[in-house]
Amino acid sequence: MFKSCCFSLLWLISCLPLSILYVMSDMIYLFVYHIVAYRRNTVHHNLATAFPDKDEEEIKQIERRFYHWLCDYMVETIKLMTISSKNIKRRMVFKGTEIIDQFTQKGITCALMLGHYCNWEWISTLPLSVSSNGLCAEIYHPLENSGVNQWFLHVRQRFGSVCIPMAETLRHIAKYQQTGHPLIIGYIADQKPNWKNIHLWTNFLNHNTPVFTGTERIIKRTRQVFFYCDVRRVRRGYYECEFKLLERHPEKVPDFQLTEWYMKELEKTIQREPAYWLWSHDRWSRTKEEFDIRFFVKDGKVFQRMSEEEYAKHKGWKSYWHH
Repeated sequence: MFKSCCFSLLWLISCLPLSILYVMSDMIYLFVYHIVAYRRNTVHHNLATAFPDKDEEEIKQIERRFYHWLCDYMVETIKLMTISSKNIKRRMVFKGTEIIDQFTQKGITCALMLGHYCNWEWISTLPLSVSSNGLCAEIYHPLENSGVNQWFLHVRQRFGSVCIPMAETLRHIAKYQQTGHPLIIGYIADQKPNWKNIHLWTNFLNHNTPVFTGTERIIKRTRQVFFYCDVRRVRRGYYECEFKLLERHPEKVPDFQLTEWYMKELEKTIQREPAYWLWSHDRWSRTKEEFDIRFFVKDGKVFQRMSEEEYAKHKGWKSYWHH
């Protein structure tokens, strides 16, 4: 009953024009930024360390713009519940779809790599802009709250996209490829990986950053054409996504090269307009120093040698003797 009431309330809010929703967003910003101060320390620290050449006022300006955009992202995502296909096609424009169509017409699956940048939820409207040759899908991590999870599945699949649980990615891809249905799959791979999933560290936004490599292994194993999605915010409520072909034959590329390319492209996108990346995520809490102390790699697998509690004690003793 409670879930049904929440869904109905969100649906009613979604029926409001975006102009009114943006007024709501401005009010939410005042609450989130000035009153609650949601993760402001994390955001400020991430921005300051990612852009050490910027002074305090520049960092503050980006920080405020980030929170304004984050609130817009919230109301824009709610709007996906009821927005018309005609309206969303005007607001979410895709460039380079003809290249995607050329591959899917030949039965070839395409991998679209993007980040938590601009409104990534609106990328789920891609089926409205490509031919029917390829089935649009997106890999997602199921949320613990079943109600919230069902709501996100609803808005993400509303325009014809299919959500594939992360743990079932290979099985679903194999199923579609065996039946001759090429896929157009969206992957978001800029999150913080679990310790035992760290196989690569790369320089990203002035940090030695652990990155996911599982996406690359899937793409190479299933021979998907490798694209990067370069997203821009044209103005409030309007976005563009340009598909950049990075590699036709990923299976021939050395290990981790695709991931490196993706991270470099994402870095350029963020540096062009920093405010629209998800800075509230505690992206750099896992360091190479801690990894080298707590874990070791053997035959390509990560093994633990020290628990988090043991590492905390180790740091304490190290700090004691240092002083």
